Amino acid sequence: MFKALLICTIVGLAVAFPNVEVIKDSKDVRADGFDAYLETSDGTSETRSGDVHGIIQGTISWVSPEGDHVDIKYVADEHGYQPSGAHLPTPPPVPEAILKSLAYIAAHPSKDSH
Repeated sequence: MFKALLICTIVGLAVAFPNVEVIKDSKDVRADGFDAYLETSDGTSETRSGDVHGIIQGTISWVSPEGDHVDIKYVADEHGYQPSGAHLPTPPPVPEAILKSLAYIAAHPSKDSH
C-alpha cells in the first residue's frame, strides 16, 4: 500500500510541475556568513545572505500563473521573519472613530493606578 501511494505521489508531482532546469546555483559559505543564489529556467530566482549574528536577508522573485512578476524581499533576525513586497496583503486602514478613541484614551489616562 505504501509503495502504491509513493508511486502515485511521484507521478502526481511530475505532472504538476513542468520540467524546470536550474540555470545557476551558487553557494559561498564562510566563517563570517554565507551568500547563496538560485535561478531556474521558469524565471524563479532567489538571493540570500547571512551573517555571523544569524541575520538572514534575501529576495525571491517569480512569475505568477497570471503573468505578474512577483518580488518579495525579506529579513530574518531577532525580530522574526519580515517579508515585504507589493503582492503581500496589508491590513485595512484603522477607522477614524477608533483613532479618535485612542487619542482620547491617551489624553485622559485612567485615574486608577493598578
